[in-house]
Amino acid sequence: MTTKLDSLLPLVQKPARYTGGEYRAIVKNKDEVDTRFAFCFPDSYEIGMSNLGMRILYGILNEMDGVWCERVFAPWQDMEAQMRSHGLPLYALESFDPISAFDLVGFSIGYEMCYTNVLNMLDLAGIPLRTAERDGWDTPVVLAGGTCCYNPEPLHAFVDMFLLGEGEELLPELVTCYRNARKDGCTKAEFFVRAAQVGGVYVPSLYDVSYKDDGTVAAITPAEGAQFPVVKRVVEDFDRAYFPTKTIIPSTEIVHDRVMLEVFRGCIRGCRFCQAGYAYRPVRARSAETIIAQGKEAAQDSGYQEITLSSLSTSDYRPLEQACDGLLEWCLPKHVSLSLPSLRADNFSMGLVERIQTGRKSSLTFAPEAGTQRLRDAINKNVSEEELLLSCRRAFQGGWNAVKLYFMLGLPTETDEDVLGIADLANKVYYEWKSYGSNKARGVRITVSTSFFVPKCHTAFQWEGQLDMEEYRRRVYLLKNTIKNKSIQYNYHDPETSFLEAVFARGDRRLADAVELAWKKGAKFDSWSEFFDLDRWLEAFRETDVDPDFYARRDRCREELLPWEITSTGVRKDYLWQERGQSYAAAITPDCRVQCTACGANCFLSGGVCDA
Repeated sequence: MTTKLDSLLPLVQKPARYTGGEYRAIVKNKDEVDTRFAFCFPDSYEIGMSNLGMRILYGILNEMDGVWCERVFAPWQDMEAQMRSHGLPLYALESFDPISAFDLVGFSIGYEMCYTNVLNMLDLAGIPLRTAERDGWDTPVVLAGGTCCYNPEPLHAFVDMFLLGEGEELLPELVTCYRNARKDGCTKAEFFVRAAQVGGVYVPSLYDVSYKDDGTVAAITPAEGAQFPVVKRVVEDFDRAYFPTKTIIPSTEIVHDRVMLEVFRGCIRGCRFCQAGYAYRPVRARSAETIIAQGKEAAQDSGYQEITLSSLSTSDYRPLEQACDGLLEWCLPKHVSLSLPSLRADNFSMGLVERIQTGRKSSLTFAPEAGTQRLRDAINKNVSEEELLLSCRRAFQGGWNAVKLYFMLGLPTETDEDVLGIADLANKVYYEWKSYGSNKARGVRITVSTSFFVPKCHTAFQWEGQLDMEEYRRRVYLLKNTIKNKSIQYNYHDPETSFLEAVFARGDRRLADAVELAWKKGAKFDSWSEFFDLDRWLEAFRETDVDPDFYARRDRCREELLPWEITSTGVRKDYLWQERGQSYAAAITPDCRVQCTACGANCFLSGGVCDA
C-alpha cells in the first residue's frame, strides 16, 4: 500500500495529512496485539488533530495491553479522487493498513454536518454502510460517540452502537466486553446483547420504534435486557482523569496548534439554548496544581509555544488566577504564551488579561447572545448590559481596540425590538471606546456576528421550532441596515446549514434513507461552505418522502414522545420543560453556585454534590 501511496502524494494538496509518522504516534508490534481500533474523525486532518477528546481516547486505548488504536481522518476531495481511481482503501496513519481489517471502527461525531462523511469513510474503506449488512465478524463493529450521539436516531441504520457521554472509562469497558465476547466464541449479535448491558452503550438494533398517523413517535420498545433510557457516562474524579501530556505532534499546521488544558467539564450557567451546558453536567474541575503540572509537562514534551485553558466557560474556573499565575511563572522565562479563549462579561478580570497578554493586544471576544436584557433573561444568559459595557470600558482603557460580539438570531420569543437591540448595544460599545479608549490613534474595530438559532435535543428549547429561513434573512437585513457606524462590522451565518442542522438535531430514524441518498448524490464535507449544497439535500428529502420542516420548524407539545428520549443526559425532562416556562416568563434561573436547582445531574456523583 505504501508504494501506491507514494505515487499519489505528489498529486494532492497538503500530502502531510496522509503520511503519518508524527513524533509520538504509537506504533505497536502486531504480534502482540489482539484488538485493533480505528479512531475515525469525519473531517480533515487539521480539524481532527485539534480535537482534545481524540487525543485523550487515543492515549487511553493504547495504554491497554493487546489493544492498538490508530487514527483515521476524512481525506480531502483531491485525495479521495486519487484513492478511488487507484483502488487505495481508507487506511490508518500508524500502520497504513486498511481499516476494513480492524476489529472496531469508532467515529467521533460532534457536528451534524459530518454525517455524510461517516458514510463516505465507510464506503472508501470498503465497509458495508448499514449495520444490517455487517452481521458477521468478517466486518468491523462500527461505533460512534460525541455530542451528536445524544440524538443518534438519524444514523441508527449505519452505526452498530453509540457511546453516550465521556469515554475515558466507557470505551475501555466496551473494548474489554468485545475481547471477552470474541474469546468466548460469541456471534456478533450475541456481542451486541452483551454490549447493551454496558452503561452508556446504545445498540439501535435492539430497540423498536413505532409511529402515530401524524408522524410523531408512538412508542420506543427495547429488547429484553436492553437499557431504557440509555444514560450517559461521566468521569466523576476529573482531577485524576487521564490527560495526554505526551501526545502526537502534527507534522503539518493544524487549527489549534498548541497545548490545550481542560480545566473543568460542565457549566454552572444553564443557558437554555446550550446543549453542551446541559449534556456535560455536572461540573467537575481539576485543581490548579494539576493544571500547572500538566501544562508544564505538555509544553516541555511538545515544544509548543502556546498554552490555552479550555472549558465551556473558563472564566468560571474558581482557581483561575492561581492556575494562570503558576503557569506564567514557568511560561514567561521560556517565551511561552498563555491564552484564555472563553471570557464572560460578568466576571471579566482586566488584571488577569493584562498579566497573560504579551506583545500586541489582539481582540477580546464576548457573547451576549441577545440584544436586549429581556431576551438575555429569556435564554438565561445572566449577563447585563452594564456588565458588558464595563468590561469593554476596562479593555479600552487598557489599550485594546478590537472587540468581537457574538449573538444569535431566531431565539424563542425574539422580536424586532430584540434584533435592533443588537445594533444599539454595539453602538454603546463604540461610545465606550470613544469615551474611555486610551489608544485613539489606531481607531476601533467592533465586530458583530450573528448565527441562526438551532433547537437542540436535551435542552430547554428542544420543543421549539426553528425560524423560517426567509424570516431569518429578513431579521439579518433589518440588523444590517440598522448598523450605520463604519467602525462596526457585521457578519452573519447563512441559514441553509443551520436549517439542515436543525433537521438532524431533532430528527428520527426515518431520516437515515435521506442521509444515504444525499451522500450518493455527492454530499460530503457539508460543514465546509464550498461543498455544501442545500438543493441536493432537498432532493434527497423529496425522493425519500421526508418533510424537513416536520423536524426543524415544528413546535412540539409536552406530551410528545421525543425520538431522543431513548438517551438521557441525567437532566430531567420535567426540569427542561420548567426552564422553557421560565424562558417565556423572561425569568432568570440562578447559576449552580448561587443555588442548586435540582436538575438531576448530581445523580452521577457519589456524594450527590456538584463541584460548581
